Amino acid sequence: MSLNLEQYVSEFSAQNINGEHLLQLDGTKLKALGMTSSQDRAIIKKKLKEMKASLEKARKAQEKMEKQRQKLRKKEQEQLQRKSKKTDKSVSEATEGTNEQ
Repeated sequence: MSLNLEQYVSEFSAQNINGEHLLQLDGTKLKALGMTSSQDRAIIKKKLKEMKASLEKARKAQEKMEKQRQKLRKKEQEQLQRKSKKTDKSVSEATEGTNEQ
């Protein structure tokens, strides 16, 4: 509707075309849905291409964030392990000192 193609809404609805299905449509499938105007198909295909690019960009950003989170978690775990080893060493040395006395 935002593309001024309201005339196709009823057919898209009747065929249960949702966002996921919409992204998989090509010129042939659009034609089969009753979109006979090549200009209308071109408008839809252009918008779909933009949407796919936007989704891909968002997916990559999400992956980047996840990698950063994993890196941070790994760093925190390494710091905890070092701290734990340091504490264990201190306890061990203190125990040895007590045993010597």
